[in-house]
Amino acid sequence: MSIIVEFIQKLGPSIQARTIEHIILTFSAMAIAIAIALPLGIYLTRCRWPRLVSAILSVVGVIQTIPSLALIAFIMLIFTFLPFRTVGMTPAIVALVMYALLPILRNTYTGIRQVDPAVVEVARGMGMTSSQILFRVELKLSLPVIMAGIRISTVWTIGVACLVTLIGGGGLGDLIMRGLRSIHLDLMLAGTIPAAALAIAFDWFLGRLEDWLVPAGLKQEN
Repeated sequence: MSIIVEFIQKLGPSIQARTIEHIILTFSAMAIAIAIALPLGIYLTRCRWPRLVSAILSVVGVIQTIPSLALIAFIMLIFTFLPFRTVGMTPAIVALVMYALLPILRNTYTGIRQVDPAVVEVARGMGMTSSQILFRVELKLSLPVIMAGIRISTVWTIGVACLVTLIGGGGLGDLIMRGLRSIHLDLMLAGTIPAAALAIAFDWFLGRLEDWLVPAGLKQEN
């Protein structure tokens, strides 16, 4: 018990500060990724050019296949040719957003496309407009699939955010890297334990949010 107390007294302030930075990184990246991927996924379900749909999904898919460390280095390289800082939170968030896009985009597109066309026709026959069909029918029925994509992206983002310390992004990766460089187990634990706890906590919270948002009738069907 005394070891735990000593550990908290020694590293508690650093853990708190780095955890807050990690949450800011994750929340910022996920907010931007959702703002991009959700409307884009909806657009792709309405797009009349299959080649464009395939091209966009392929490009985003290729980004996902790039190793996270290589992607971070690539973003930093791009920023050297732009009037932006190559280190700090900005390039870190850009890298995290790019890595978070695919699950949200793919699940939004797949979820809406899987809605039964007969249900859409019934809604249209009832006099609903296209926007009403989208928000009241298609998005509601595809919500479990979309939320699954958001949950996957969030957990991935929390993990990848541990690497952005290499470009000055901050977060719990600072403690992990310091521990690796100095071979101090306490520093490594101070970074890895909160990072794992954040991933579990965010996944649990999003699961409860999904339960609250998904209509009761749809839950019974599932």
